[in-house]
Amino acid sequence: MWSPAPLCALGRRRPGPSAPLQPLTRLLQREYGEQPPTRLLQREYRELPLPRQGWGRTHHLPPRRFVSNKPKSRRHPKTFPVLDGRVPAVYRHVFEANLRNSEAVINRYSELLERVKKGGGENAVLRHTQRNKKLFVRERLRLLLDDGDFLELSPLAGLDMPYGDVPAAGCLTGIGKICGVWCVFIASDATVKGGTIYPIGVKKQLRAQEIAMENRLLSVHLVDSGGAFLPLQSELFPDKLHGGRIFYNEAIMSAMGIPQVAVVCGSCVAGGAYVPTMAEESVIIDKTGTLFLAGPPLVKAATGEDVSPEDLGGARLHSQVSGCTDHFAPSEEEAYECIRNVVSTLNCEPVPEEDRDHDSPLYSPEELLGLAPLDYGCTLPVKLILSRLVDGSRLQEFKAAYGTTLVTGFGHVEGYGWEQSPSKWMGMHFSTAFVSSAGFTPFQSSLGFKRENHGIVKVGKDLSDHESNCPCLFCRHLVGIVANNGELAHDAALKGSHFVQLCGQRGIPILFLQNTAPQPAGPASISQAEAHSNRLKAQASMMAAVACAAVPKITIVIGGCFGSDSYVMCGRSFSPNFLFLWPNARVALVDSRHFPTVPPAGAWTGEELELKQLKAKLEEESSAFYSSSRLWDDGIILPQDTRKVIAQCLEIMEQKKSQAVSPCPYPIIRM
Repeated sequence: MWSPAPLCALGRRRPGPSAPLQPLTRLLQREYGEQPPTRLLQREYRELPLPRQGWGRTHHLPPRRFVSNKPKSRRHPKTFPVLDGRVPAVYRHVFEANLRNSEAVINRYSELLERVKKGGGENAVLRHTQRNKKLFVRERLRLLLDDGDFLELSPLAGLDMPYGDVPAAGCLTGIGKICGVWCVFIASDATVKGGTIYPIGVKKQLRAQEIAMENRLLSVHLVDSGGAFLPLQSELFPDKLHGGRIFYNEAIMSAMGIPQVAVVCGSCVAGGAYVPTMAEESVIIDKTGTLFLAGPPLVKAATGEDVSPEDLGGARLHSQVSGCTDHFAPSEEEAYECIRNVVSTLNCEPVPEEDRDHDSPLYSPEELLGLAPLDYGCTLPVKLILSRLVDGSRLQEFKAAYGTTLVTGFGHVEGYGWEQSPSKWMGMHFSTAFVSSAGFTPFQSSLGFKRENHGIVKVGKDLSDHESNCPCLFCRHLVGIVANNGELAHDAALKGSHFVQLCGQRGIPILFLQNTAPQPAGPASISQAEAHSNRLKAQASMMAAVACAAVPKITIVIGGCFGSDSYVMCGRSFSPNFLFLWPNARVALVDSRHFPTVPPAGAWTGEELELKQLKAKLEEESSAFYSSSRLWDDGIILPQDTRKVIAQCLEIMEQKKSQAVSPCPYPIIRM
């Protein structure tokens, strides 16, 4: 079926004597007379003939598509080469060793996860639910979120801390859907230390807010907080990234146009009282929610007056007198229903649900357990892992024969990816061949586009019909993949730098699969020193490319995360949108298992003992569980769930494309 000729066909010169180029709008008028250019964007174009014109004027042009009804994800992916994911027989013993290690660490992970899901313990949960008549935090999330899985962030945070266990850091954070819209939730767990905030809890809430800002996600706070844990006040109050940063972020997010709502579902004392009052809309639950800077015991100590929590800061007081809350809910169930109604009024567009006909990998994801390396010596070719992650086990590899210790290429994960837009336009996307010096085309100007802040915003005329069916050049679903396949040598780093810049220029998100090699020994000769220097320069080039690539980034640590190579592969310091670990991962400056156990000749026995103690310390501190408990990542994921988690992250990041909210100069101020 033919469709109207695209703009590039309309703008080309006719055969014959050369003539000066004319503005595109004048060419449109010459081709279509008095018809407005907006007619070109109507799907029914062929059924609406132009007076005195018709298709006779363009019969000499080749047929071209302007609108296609086929799913975008079916356009080209099946032309990518298929990876050979068969594990060679020579690697079978390595595969078996990795499998045994994976089973052991997954068992430990499952035990820790079950421990965390119990909150503050059985007695604390019974006291919370039966005596205080409150819902457990996970039951609250079940009522709040749409049916379906949600992505929980850092569930193991707070375990084995110097000041004791704080399961899940005293709050649950994650990303789930409410009314079809992806939202960040921060839910206090009052069964853990009575809802008291510890330093690790502050850090976890700040990370959730950072994710909300990066991806422009609505934030929902379920507040049931006893305020800061005073014995540790020096670790959670005075510094820049301590507790006060939570309220600073709330104001900044409001000014950015990112909505925030809150439910007062328990006691909100001291700093916890600011969270709902700074939210744009808040709900308080009768006989359960209270809000005050100092509770009845402090009032009694200061003034000698006896006052009840309800009189001091109950639901009716704040709904009818102070105005600190906006909605009164007789029960918890009605409060979460009210919040869902509030979310439906925020004018946030959910990600369109498309029927993407993606292919599953040709190899079982369960086999990833045997490919997760026990240590660097048990590393198998990373293409075996990629063949179990990408659609149809297909990868369009980039520079396959050059710098082979790094694998780069393009693939698809459950059909998801990023709608490429090198100009980062918020409105329509056109080929950069038409971009004028003002940053958009004359045709866009005629349709009511203007430049605002970070992109081009549609004003006036409705282009939703085009946007929902746009088959333009930059609407493919691709993911750029950068995966360690050995030591990150000079050639591999240059190749990675080139590829990351390509992804940045084309607007394609990047998936990093990190398994860095242990740090090499220092150079022992002039030639080695030269090679070492060249390697450093190449890695510095790739670091700069990764840091400056203005596209979404996801990092999965599938093995080692050691030294400067981890920075090059978008470690935590380089701010990926999401960073997850496999349970077998190791995170440290150096790999303790490649640490010398015997000191150099001539050393003393005391130094040997000190070296052994250092190795034991590094061994403990480099485990994935130690890392995740301190929020050096966004959580541990099982290897066989990696593909699902990546697809969720890509869909979450994709939502902000439909949020065309212009930044406001000031936040919403309720009082």
